[in-house]
Amino acid sequence: MSRRMLATVATVATLGALFAVGCNKSEAASTTQGAPSSGASGASGASAAPAGQKKVAVVAGEDGFAPSEIKLAKGEAATLVFKRTSDKTCATAVDFPELKVKKDLPLNQEVAIDIPTGEARTLGFQCGMGMYKSKVVIQ
Repeated sequence: MSRRMLATVATVATLGALFAVGCNKSEAASTTQGAPSSGASGASGASAAPAGQKKVAVVAGEDGFAPSEIKLAKGEAATLVFKRTSDKTCATAVDFPELKVKKDLPLNQEVAIDIPTGEARTLGFQCGMGMYKSKVVIQ
């Protein structure tokens, strides 16, 4: 095999490996509401949700965000508490484009994001690369 061909094969193999590790995408599990979390803390400046505020745990794992859909009642104060549980994911940050909120998700640390629920709407959120997408449905 020529050196040029070997270089091409090596480049393709390297790019394939980087893509597989960078975003190990498969469909997120279910469309159920997350379990409440005990609070939020961590290096990213997350803080516990105020008393009476609904907290929903969201796991950023190898298969993206779980749950993939979160339902909230209109007018109900709510905080999503994200926790990244794997290094084998591109979900190292969460981005709410409509809210213009983007936060890093340090491994095994909780990051809280307050969700405005004043009006009925669907808010999408995604990983920093836009590969994993989920949503908050406010009814």
